[in-house]
Formats: sequence, structure tokens, C-alpha cells
Amino acid sequence: MAKTTTLSLILVLFAGSVFGAGEIPEKISSFFEPPPEFARDSESYSSPLIFNDGTAVTTPADWSRRRREIIATWEDFLGSWPALIEKPKIEYLSKERREKFTQHRVSVEIAPDSQTVDGYILIPDGNGPFPAVLVVYYDAETGAGLGKEYRDFALQLARRGFVTLSIGSPDFCSLRAPYKPLCETRFQPLSALAYVAANCHRALAGLEQVDPKRIGVMGHSYGGKWAMFASCLYEKFACAAWSDPGIVFDETRANVNYWEPWYLGYESDRQRQRGIPSETKPRTGAYKDLVGAGHDLHELHALMAPRPFFVSGGSEDTAERWKALNHSVAVSKVLGHENRVAMANRKGHAPTAESNEQIYLFFEFFLKDANP
Repeated sequence: MAKTTTLSLILVLFAGSVFGAGEIPEKISSFFEPPPEFARDSESYSSPLIFNDGTAVTTPADWSRRRREIIATWEDFLGSWPALIEKPKIEYLSKERREKFTQHRVSVEIAPDSQTVDGYILIPDGNGPFPAVLVVYYDAETGAGLGKEYRDFALQLARRGFVTLSIGSPDFCSLRAPYKPLCETRFQPLSALAYVAANCHRALAGLEQVDPKRIGVMGHSYGGKWAMFASCLYEKFACAAWSDPGIVFDETRANVNYWEPWYLGYESDRQRQRGIPSETKPRTGAYKDLVGAGHDLHELHALMAPRPFFVSGGSEDTAERWKALNHSVAVSKVLGHENRVAMANRKGHAPTAESNEQIYLFFEFFLKDANP
């Protein structure tokens, strides 16, 4: 991943000023309150507020140093990003009027050697600049409302006045022949996807219709993992929503499958048998090394602070995940901020009308209402 500069760290530490000082509206305020049984429970995970040498983080300046330490640690496991593209090219392939917005089918430059990903940019009618959200999933069509129900996040957000970019998996992240995965020589697939998202952020930020300081990212399931790594590893995403990705390592849940080669278990000369790790299906790749060294994803969550994020939890992310999220709450408090970590829960994995509405309300507040 790209090295974090001193300037960008300062911007992260003072990102709270971007969101204004307004109170969280009642319709989403409960999302920021863990259930009483989990409100003080964080002992299942090591504190990101402890340096590798055992000393404690007590000030924003301490956190700046600790944040660099966490990034360096994860970079050692995941690999380093190549330089981000300064001004990613967007090729406009077709244009269509839909409702009160314009849909552009596009090809976006997202990696060295002019590698691209297809997608859809939806631009609302009216005068910008607008807030924007990057929507990531298996394919670009679903997010744009041309696929499965309740996964049309880009379409629904465009109806609410957001510019949206919906993309699917780039070929080099697919691990399917004949495509040579970028991660084969560079970094793990989830880190590669985060790198793609960072370049898409830059592409969106270059549009005259977009306010570059108000760009979020979201995704569901696979897309939720992608959005989580993207927002945590690229500090210029203003906020994020992760829909039931499995926000921590959990080998009791088959769908929280970071061990698979298309996430963190990639090895160029070895293909593990699919399924929960066991004696016959050993851990591989960065996942093996991370678990062996006692790391978990709550360390990445902490990199969001004090930027807001929302976990739209389902079967893979129940209320018990507050045990991990409480650590991000603690980091934000060190930086002088509250109400930056939110979660709501539903019974199943699939998104619902209610769970999607919660996501849209979250984005409306942090990218629109708190940014007059």
C-alpha cells in the first residue's frame, strides 16, 4: 500500500472538521450505541492503542505514530502498493438518461500498464458539486440497478443526490486464467482491490460534479470486504459502509472466509482446498501469517479514526462484533471525537429494504447534512 505522508496523517487526525459539529439525528443515533452487554467488552481483541513495544497511546500525536506502525505492520503482510495513478483516465462508452440522473457506461484506469475496469457513473440532475459514493461488488451492473434486488446501492444513492461509481472485480483480481493476478508479484488480492478502489476515488475526485472531500465507499458481502479494506487503507475516503462482510477473522463462519486465496490466502505456487481451515485444509498466504502473529481486522478498523463508518450487520456480523468495534470507538475518543462507529443488525446475510435505508441515511448525514 502507498506510504502515508505526514500531511495525510494530519488530514486524518483533523478529519472531524469535515463533518461539522451537528448532533447525530435521532433516526440513526441508536446505531452508535452498542447493546449494554457489549458496551464495555473489548477484551477479546488486543488494543490498537498499544505500541509494539508495549507503551500506550494517550494523545493524538501518539496515535499518529501508532497509526504509521499499524500500516507498516500490515504492509509487511499484505505487500506494498505501487504508486497511485495521479489522474486516472475515464473512457466514456455510452450515455443514457434514467429518471432524474444520467448514466454513463465507462472504463476507468485503475492500475499500471493502462489496466482498466468497466463501470457505471450515475450523475444526478442539478448543480454540483455533489457528494459521491464508490460501490464495489462482483459486477458493475448490480450496483447500478441492472441486477439483483436490494443490491442496487449506486442507483438508490443517485436518486438521493449522490454521484455514484459502480464497479465490479477487475480481471487481474479474479485469479482466473488467462489473467495474471497483480497480486502474484505485488500484494494480496484484498489489498489489490483496495488499491483499485483508491484509484477509483481519485477518478471520482477529478470529476467537476464531485466534491473531492465528500466521497464514501460501500459494498455488500464480498463487496463489504473490499470496501472495508479500501476505506481503512486509503485515508481519503471520507466515510464507509460495510454490509455484512465479516469484520473480523472468524473460523466458525464459513462465509467469513479471509483464508481463501482470492482474499488473503493467496500463494503463487500453492492452491489450498476451499473451506474453513483445518489440519487437512491448512491456512496459507498472508492470512496464515496474520493469524499466527495474533493480528485481527480490528487493527484495520482503527485506521478509519476519526472518519465515520457503519457496519450493516447480518448473519456474519451480529451485535457481538461490538467487541471489536469498541476499539475503534476508543481510538476516536483519543482524537476527541464521538459517534464515529456505528452498527445495525438484521437476521440474514442478504440486504433488506430496511438495512439499505439505514446505509443511505448514514451517507446522507455524513456526506450531505453534516456538510452544508
